[in-house]
Amino acid sequence: MLPTRCALPLASSALALALLAGCTAPASAPTPARDGLEPTTSVSAAVGQENAAPAPPPTGAGLDYQLGGAYPPPDGVTVVVRDVTDSPAGAGYDVCYVNGFQTQPGESETWLRDHPSLVLRDDDGDPVADPGWPDELLLDTSTDTARREIAQVVGAQVDACADAGYDAVEPDNLDSFTRSDGALTQGDNLALAALLIERAHARGLAIGQKNTVELGADGPALGFDFVVAEDCAVHDECADYAAAYGTRVLEIEYDDEPGFTDRLAAACTRGVSVVGRDRGLSTPDDPGYAFEPC
Repeated sequence: MLPTRCALPLASSALALALLAGCTAPASAPTPARDGLEPTTSVSAAVGQENAAPAPPPTGAGLDYQLGGAYPPPDGVTVVVRDVTDSPAGAGYDVCYVNGFQTQPGESETWLRDHPSLVLRDDDGDPVADPGWPDELLLDTSTDTARREIAQVVGAQVDACADAGYDAVEPDNLDSFTRSDGALTQGDNLALAALLIERAHARGLAIGQKNTVELGADGPALGFDFVVAEDCAVHDECADYAAAYGTRVLEIEYDDEPGFTDRLAAACTRGVSVVGRDRGLSTPDDPGYAFEPC
């Protein structure tokens, strides 16, 4: 018999977290290794302070999205997003990327070995992969027990972000429910998101909603402090993100979509932090590298 799901009201983050606190207590989690990573000084005094108010990214700041590999931030960049396995840039405000709702590429076998019950399965019992990223497996957020176990594994990475000196965390693939063929719901993923928000805020980290425009005002109501929006101009979503978050938006426009120059120019008038990048998010020594600031 499957554990009963814990329903998630969206009226307010405080109410959501209070109700979630009444569900099954979390188990202890391993702390991920971060060999060779040196903490840097953060601009946010909240980082590392118990239950301190997190500082969202500054609006309209120079932005770089460095998930394909860390490199010195270009001139004018003060907000940098890097993977949890990389050290903060120390250029002003640092955002730490973790894969919150799917497995990271190269880590699927580890999840299947160490946490097999947390990977979503199809009717034949096979792991469900993201069609666009077949080396990423969807995590099963459908029960409260599974969500709390996932939150402990991913939460250890959130802790590692805080320990390294990041200001904020960006948990990716909040929209995995749209790729689950109905096995997962938006409410399932928001219930896990509430746990990750609680974990991040307890460490003084701001936390960003990743894409998932269909949330509307429910994102900030749940407790997300800002949003990371990819190609919102391509998908005609920028106004919706602005309606929910104002200028607390980190916008990435990719150069492989039509109208890149015009999209970037329009984005630079919205008062948000914007960067134009290549889809592979490569480093400057790669021939495909593209970095276009406002």
